[in-house]
Amino acid sequence: MNKSHHLLMDDLVTRLRRGQLSRREFLARSSALLAAGAMSGLPGAVLAQEAAPKAGGFMRLGLHNASQNDNLDPGSWSTSWTGASFNGGVYNNLVEILPDGSVAGDLAESWEAEPGAKVWRFKLRPGVTFHNGKSLEVEDVRQSLEHHMKPDSTSGARAIVEQIETIDIEGSDTVRITLSEGNADLPYLLSDYHLSIYPALEGGGIDMESANGTGAFLLESFEPGIATRLKRNPNYHKNNKPYLDEVEFINITDATARLNALLTGEVDFIQDLDIRNVSMVERSGDFEVQRVPSLRHFTFDMDTRVAPFDNPDVRLALKHALDRDDVIEKVFLGEATKGNDNPVASIQKFHHDMPAREYSIAKAREHLAKAGLDQVNVDLSVAENAFAGAIEAATLYQRHAAEAGININIVQEAADGYWENVWRKKPFCAVDYFGRATVDWLFSTSYVTGAPWNSGWSNARFDELHQTARAETDEAKRAACYAEMQEILRDDGNVITVAFVSWRNAVSKRIGFGEVGGLMPLDNMRMCERWWIKD
Repeated sequence: MNKSHHLLMDDLVTRLRRGQLSRREFLARSSALLAAGAMSGLPGAVLAQEAAPKAGGFMRLGLHNASQNDNLDPGSWSTSWTGASFNGGVYNNLVEILPDGSVAGDLAESWEAEPGAKVWRFKLRPGVTFHNGKSLEVEDVRQSLEHHMKPDSTSGARAIVEQIETIDIEGSDTVRITLSEGNADLPYLLSDYHLSIYPALEGGGIDMESANGTGAFLLESFEPGIATRLKRNPNYHKNNKPYLDEVEFINITDATARLNALLTGEVDFIQDLDIRNVSMVERSGDFEVQRVPSLRHFTFDMDTRVAPFDNPDVRLALKHALDRDDVIEKVFLGEATKGNDNPVASIQKFHHDMPAREYSIAKAREHLAKAGLDQVNVDLSVAENAFAGAIEAATLYQRHAAEAGININIVQEAADGYWENVWRKKPFCAVDYFGRATVDWLFSTSYVTGAPWNSGWSNARFDELHQTARAETDEAKRAACYAEMQEILRDDGNVITVAFVSWRNAVSKRIGFGEVGGLMPLDNMRMCERWWIKD
């Protein structure tokens, strides 16, 4: 088979896995292609079947961040558990992020923007139905977005929908979204896992009680904090998908227990494989370690509305008092890259390369002195599921900082309810951030004043630059704005970035998958509909 035939075959496999081609079409076209190219001694149909995902089977996933407070209000979702099981299993968005990082239509068949990117039109895909048989309508889209736009909204997507001035209906299949100012990133923003499309209620609002989505799976059972079980939707709108008949999410907080569940066959996949167990899994013939490049970063966040974190010199002292190299070596065994108190990943567009912040007791003491202090006492809240290795990282940090007169008292919080009771509630705590596909999205979610996930920091110049960058069409000028914003975050911000990491999971070799997306966890939250059982 020549190079052009190989490229055509790769394209067919990609289209099949994306649901853009039916299995029957794939087999017919690939068989013809293989025959024409005289590839291998195997019949073309056999090779095509080998490449194609297989239908049927039951996959169990061992995750660690379910909570007893989990529910079907999409605005409240903040973890990979809710993102992958609810948004990625039961519901859909107008658009989705593909494994290669590009954005594609999901419930929207197509979209276009008027010049200036202030007015957008999204045309709905025909023939889509909710699980109860009701057809998807434009009012469902409008009410689903407006759910996050209420004046008292605490939705994780509030920073996205705050840009929307109006949502109008044009005909029976088109939604017109008018923004307060142009934003070329809108299709990416609408892939946010909070922005699931629900059926509209008469009189306004959305039906959050029935779990009636358009997604690849029906919600069979849901025990908050324990398990979620999904059953295949036979009327799903994407060709071939989902491949699996059933998926179950099982909450296993302890890393050792998660590993044991995998090795004994209780689950087929575990999230956040403990770095100390990597070699054990790699030696096994039945499992493999999955490393997916990502935007994910681990931090210690400070609420600058609370003393002593309200003093920028105290914040700088704390930043200089962390030996990140030591943490990466001892906690992550080298499988991480050093954070620089900047949440923008080096692989992300508009990342600004700055001199690395080094561990310096002298500089930590210097900044404490500028704050009028010779020592300071702080409580640092952590938990097993705050981020993988959070407790160990905090323990090392405690030792690093002590020599500078910074006394860190480690408060080990309960894992269950950590994200509801500790994050953005306690003034100094460990946080696991997934990152966001665009810098604007990242900043508007967590760092501009009043952002829904802002942990207690405000900077007027940062906010001004954010507004300027969003409306700027000249990429060089936009990059300059984002560079200055990253410098502000590094020097004045409330985030101590410990490390950037890849998604590191362990998976049974009986599980099949194609290219795995890493902009969000769990194949961009879509592993339920994209993965399959090999045998």
